[in-house]
Amino acid sequence: MIRIVIAEDQGMLLGALRSLLSMEDDMEVVGLAKNGEEALALVAEHQPDICIMDIEMPVKTGLDAAEELYSINSQCKVIILTTFARPGYFERARKASVRGYLLKDSPIEELVSAIRTIMDGKRIYAPELVDFVYEDDSENPLTERESQVLTLVAEGKTTKEIAAELFLSAGTVRNYISTILEKLNVGNRIEAIARFKEKGWNK
Repeated sequence: MIRIVIAEDQGMLLGALRSLLSMEDDMEVVGLAKNGEEALALVAEHQPDICIMDIEMPVKTGLDAAEELYSINSQCKVIILTTFARPGYFERARKASVRGYLLKDSPIEELVSAIRTIMDGKRIYAPELVDFVYEDDSENPLTERESQVLTLVAEGKTTKEIAAELFLSAGTVRNYISTILEKLNVGNRIEAIARFKEKGWNK
């Protein structure tokens, strides 16, 4: 039997996944968690083969939990099941050696097939995400002004201070920051700064 823990903060989806996977002759759901911290405790207790995790959960995200399992060399194979096809999330998942990354709008048959394939030692990633791996992101996507704004953010300046230095309104600076996050495919300023420096675009 393939022993499975599911971590999902939406109760209805959590119950549906348990019911659907339990119908498979070779699968057994041994634990249900509503956040990453509960998932880690259940993995430690039950030593499952697979842990299916959402990303955005309270207390501890699915990616945080996956990274923690990777850091302790856990034998539990992690499958991320999420609504978010974000390159930043996908890259973190790959670095944490996540075996599968699927989107919630996929049919249940795809998840079932992925579980068996992953148990055979392979990895399964949603086609929408694989494209991100091969994208050429060597060119700085930010304009000169956006790069200026992010450089000042990296120096620890507040929105008000950046506005004063660049002779802009605070609202305009916030708009620039929103555009920067979107262009760099990141969720917050810290990730934007890290990506900007990692690519060498701050030079």
